[in-house]
Amino acid sequence: MRLALISDLHGNELALEVVLADARRQGYDQIVCLGDVATLGPRPSPVLARLRDLACPCILGNHDEFMLDAALVRTYTEVPLVVASVDATREALSAGDLAFLRSFRRSLALDDVFLYHGTPRSNMEDLLATTPAERVDEMLDGERAKVLAGGHTHLPMLRQHRGMLIVNPGSLGQPFRERATGDAPVILSHAEYAIVDVRAGGIGVDLRRVPLDWRSLASQIDGWDNPLAAALRANYA
Repeated sequence: MRLALISDLHGNELALEVVLADARRQGYDQIVCLGDVATLGPRPSPVLARLRDLACPCILGNHDEFMLDAALVRTYTEVPLVVASVDATREALSAGDLAFLRSFRRSLALDDVFLYHGTPRSNMEDLLATTPAERVDEMLDGERAKVLAGGHTHLPMLRQHRGMLIVNPGSLGQPFRERATGDAPVILSHAEYAIVDVRAGGIGVDLRRVPLDWRSLASQIDGWDNPLAAALRANYA
């Protein structure tokens, strides 16, 4: 099976289309979305519509769950701008958008690949290249597979753990230069995703970066009525 893994789209329609075009050129059997699709970006409803058209499996990210449970975001962050942006996105989504988000699943097993958002036990946990092995054991919550894959951190990763490979495709919509620790992250000028090829003869992982036109990214923000609009436009300046 050859999987195209996309994660952390965050309302970036332009990046989604560019990545889908690159994935078609690379070839794949199945696309899987690892969550966080609508918030913090200017085109939430079009991104959700495109995912519906793709009919691909979608994992429930923490930001997806914030759309369904208004109180939950405040257990994750108290940064006023982020909370306000999340709340504004929820108000802007249609009943159909919310119904689609309710169809997302918390994890998915596809043959020798196990898929989730943050970790198998939580869509809010950061699994990093530097996370101690004993802590990773706890996060995996007993799950085993040839490949385990999740997003959430906006940082691509390929890590060997107890003979298994742990993959993070990075962020399609908002790839970070460094781990977000409370300050406004620097968003890089490309889109990230991964191709994972699992066959009887071996496993291949291709962490891909696709360049984006920043003027087009900035133009997506025109008319976006959201508290985060000015900060995101400044990043693209």
